[in-house]
Amino acid sequence: MNRLSSALIASLFLAGSAQAQEGRNRTERAQDRQEVRQDKRELRDDRRDVADLEDVLARFDQAWARQNERAMSAVEDRLRDLLRQELAESRAELEADKSEVRRSNREVRRDKVWGRPGANADDRRDRRDDVRDARVEVATLQTRRAIAQELYWVMGSRNQADLQRERTLIVQLTELARQEVRQTKQELREDRREKREDRRQRR
Repeated sequence: MNRLSSALIASLFLAGSAQAQEGRNRTERAQDRQEVRQDKRELRDDRRDVADLEDVLARFDQAWARQNERAMSAVEDRLRDLLRQELAESRAELEADKSEVRRSNREVRRDKVWGRPGANADDRRDRRDDVRDARVEVATLQTRRAIAQELYWVMGSRNQADLQRERTLIVQLTELARQEVRQTKQELREDRREKREDRRQRR
């Protein structure tokens, strides 16, 4: 009777563990799909940001060349709107990156508990990627804030030196947006790779 009870308890424990693992697998698959969808949305947004800033730069150059005050004021109004949007997006992306770091930390801890050394190595690498992404986003946000602050100082001035500085800052913002496109493409590649790895581990 004792052996039968032990065997029954062991089989129930194993069945419960298998169900728990399957539940975690479903959750991870859903997270993988969500991250890829999110990356694709971010890439579309990043490309739109580049196009918007390139348009502002072209309009700025035309207004400056023609010394058209009304056109220059309209460009600067549009630039202020874009700066507000860009800063809000940067803050939201940083929060999303921090959330991914927390999730990666949980996965690494879970792998240790469940004794999955192969998965642990993959999850540690994913955590390193997520920490790097968060650091890059912090640096991007700081750079964008510094550019915005300086732009707010020079916008409205029609002094030639201030106009040249304003143009340079718009170019820097545009390059920062292009850099984000490259980073989002890299993130999309990493998340697709992680999705493939997770799928292989569950077979």
